[in-house]
Amino acid sequence: MKHPLAELYDGHDEIQAEIDRRFASQPAPDAPGKPAADAPAGTVERHHPKRLRLVVGEIRAETADTRTYRLRREDGQPLPPFLAGQYVNVFTDGTSRPYAIASSPSWHVEYYELTVRRVPKGRISNLLIDTLAVGDRLTTTGPMGTFHHNPLFHGDDLVFLAGGSGVAPAMSMLRAIAEQGRDAACRIHLVYGSRHADDVIFRDELAAIAATHPDRVRVDHVIGGLLTAETINELTGPLRGRMVYICGPQAMYPYALEQLTLLGHPRRRIRFEANGAPARPEAQPHWPAGADGAEQVTVTACGTRFRTPRNRPLLDALEDQGIRPEAACRSGECGMCVVRVVSGETHTAEEGRLRMADERFGYTHSCVAYPLTDVEIEV
Repeated sequence: MKHPLAELYDGHDEIQAEIDRRFASQPAPDAPGKPAADAPAGTVERHHPKRLRLVVGEIRAETADTRTYRLRREDGQPLPPFLAGQYVNVFTDGTSRPYAIASSPSWHVEYYELTVRRVPKGRISNLLIDTLAVGDRLTTTGPMGTFHHNPLFHGDDLVFLAGGSGVAPAMSMLRAIAEQGRDAACRIHLVYGSRHADDVIFRDELAAIAATHPDRVRVDHVIGGLLTAETINELTGPLRGRMVYICGPQAMYPYALEQLTLLGHPRRRIRFEANGAPARPEAQPHWPAGADGAEQVTVTACGTRFRTPRNRPLLDALEDQGIRPEAACRSGECGMCVVRVVSGETHTAEEGRLRMADERFGYTHSCVAYPLTDVEIEV
């Protein structure tokens, strides 16, 4: 069945004609050699499962406030493959949080490693660190996300600016490069900022990889300082169009973008992993003037009415009421938590990647949408 919005897209007629042509050329359902009807669905589920049941096989203390959890599939089967830099969304305590996979991708993935740091008022990170034990079960999504190395578009000369636990996806990339043969072309320069020397995660392994692969991996630490334009230039040299990945605390993103812009680095060669909704949406330039973020408004959804502050993401507010839309990235990118605004006005943070059709028909990403007035939401 054709999607009702399909005709709004450029090139619809040509694409629909190609679909019709391919459909007409397929053998009849009972023809010899015709794949079983559920074969495509089984393949999709095997490589892109909606949910995974994982068991904690090992826990490592990386720093005083950081743990790495090695997770295997409950049924002992191989895990779906992933690309270095992707994440899984962990479901617990009535909500979910995405965590980057820090382990290396490989053809036969036996485990995922998630590295979690304790954060002030961090609901899920702190809960995992305080309660998760070897043998415990976790439910996650399959691997997701677009924050990964794509050699076709990103090239093979990379820079990664990491802060705090934002080093986790970089660790997966470095481990992948370390496993490649000597003829592999990819090179990566990690510039890793930490507040204190004791906060550095993966310190020994980072040093070992850099020492073993000096021609392809370089690691520089910046302790107690900012990743200023001067520091970046001093460590990496001229960026010359190299792809720059950035992952760390939210405050790092606008600052790093400003510093890279000062260096003349083009925005299209910078990739961010957003790591959640903005902590202070009112601080973004397009937040409506005069709208008090702490003031409460009424939300109506799924037959329930409740009050919530303007500056609380709709997704969080819905989950507080036991209404749980499907969600994954929680930072406006994946679009899985999309809802329709039936009435009232919402504000979408800069992180929200809405399509033209979303805005035209009233859809928004609830993880980075905020109710400015009383609103009715269709989940």
